[in-house]
Amino acid sequence: MADLLTSEQMRAVERDAIDRGAVTGLELMERAGRAAVDAIFAEWPELERGGRHALILCGPGNNGGDGFVVARLLAERHWMVRTCFYGNPDTLPPDARTAFDRWEKVRRHPTLGLPDLGTAATSDCDLIVDALFGIGLSRPLEDDLQSALNKLDTQHSEGVIPRVALDIVSGLCADSGRPLSEDADTDTDHLRSRHNLTVAFHAAKPGHYLSEGPDWCGKIRVVDIGLGLNLHRPEGTIGLAGTDFAFRLLKGNRRDAMPRAHKYDYGHALVLSGGVGRGGAARMAARGALRVGAGLVTVGCPPAALIENAARLDAIMLRPVRDAEALLDLLSDARINAVAIGPGLGTAEREAHLVDAVLGTLSPGGRGARSVVLDGDALTLLSKCEAPFALLTERCVLTPHAGEFARLFPDIAGRLGETPRNGPAYSKVDAVREAAARARCVVLLKGPDTVIADAAGNAVVNAAAYERYAPWLATAGSGDVLAGFVAGLLARGFPPMDAAAKGAWLHIECALAFGPGLVAEDLPEQLPSVFARLAGNVE
Repeated sequence: MADLLTSEQMRAVERDAIDRGAVTGLELMERAGRAAVDAIFAEWPELERGGRHALILCGPGNNGGDGFVVARLLAERHWMVRTCFYGNPDTLPPDARTAFDRWEKVRRHPTLGLPDLGTAATSDCDLIVDALFGIGLSRPLEDDLQSALNKLDTQHSEGVIPRVALDIVSGLCADSGRPLSEDADTDTDHLRSRHNLTVAFHAAKPGHYLSEGPDWCGKIRVVDIGLGLNLHRPEGTIGLAGTDFAFRLLKGNRRDAMPRAHKYDYGHALVLSGGVGRGGAARMAARGALRVGAGLVTVGCPPAALIENAARLDAIMLRPVRDAEALLDLLSDARINAVAIGPGLGTAEREAHLVDAVLGTLSPGGRGARSVVLDGDALTLLSKCEAPFALLTERCVLTPHAGEFARLFPDIAGRLGETPRNGPAYSKVDAVREAAARARCVVLLKGPDTVIADAAGNAVVNAAAYERYAPWLATAGSGDVLAGFVAGLLARGFPPMDAAAKGAWLHIECALAFGPGLVAEDLPEQLPSVFARLAGNVE
């Protein structure tokens, strides 16, 4: 699993390397500039030929220094390079000032000012590089600078000229993926700088994957600047779910690893269903739990819905659950080690008692303890309680969408919805971490930038962005399948945080495996091919 580093964590990694004498700040700047040029040519090989034209926008800090290095390196390749410097050479940090001075020695064209960023400055450009602020931005862009960037946006809205950002697009908070704005009523869409590529140094930042980050950044390329992979890992580092993230799903839990196992060794998941005509969500969740590897799956439903569910289910068992008393009798079977409650459940008094009954059977414990996924209607019922989190334990996983999250955590959602005026801005990771600590369990906040966190502050971002862009997941029932994936992984013995994070990762992988035209019922049926691909990668 890759790491996402906040701006402060990235600075800590750099300070650690410099303090150890492993590298100097100027060497890091030179490496960053060289890696950026290499990334540009890797993305657009045709640009490697000399005689091209570039416009480099350089800011008043070290990101501007990176830009001056890029400008010099391109000039050494016989490019015609213009720089637009938003700053004062006398106030540049020492390393950036050295990069500026080196650029001045080879510069052939006058440095442009912001008023010069018109058609004449960019009409013959083959490349525009944004090196204005990088991860250091902590306030909205000045009006004159924003006006100049808007002018570039207007002139090049079709993306004809490649535009590259160094570390992060100017105007975007690197920690949250949210644009910083002075005006709470501002529609920030028109502030967006349309970039084709963002070159991230050493590690991706949360803002590349959260909120509006993917819309602004184009494509992400993380480049090595020689800081090492594990020399310094700051506390509170955020995980990014990638292809390697799910390998442990097979390495420690493959069926061929336990040749004498029986079905109960892989757990028994119970999915509670709604009444007549409301069982589809639970059936999809149950199918997801079975396909993801639970040894047994049972749907518990009102007696009147048994025939309807029996007509649609074969490998999944059925049990009548008239009321909370019947549910407790069913849960007296300790082999039921995971419960999913909420998809299509209903929100009447009977269903409220079912939620209480399930939570009442929980007790903190290790691998063999029962776990619960609360989704959909169960979250709505929970939000109506005076003490909604009183019965929750670390064995619980909440899987709200944005609306359900706002009902459960209105103050946290309100803060997340405010327009950020300074940075680092309050992020979705901050919000989910705070919610998980309050609820004392795992919280999975769904969305294109799904975030999972536990009460200890561990967090993982699972984004359907860039190469994992899967807009067809926005279809009725996909969240129910996700709840089933998580329940099935819990039944198999995965800890709640792992089950939630891996379930969310598999959810996107299944969508990518199917492609456009996906409906929720298709998701579980993609798991065999996803697992087969993973198995091939880990052999």
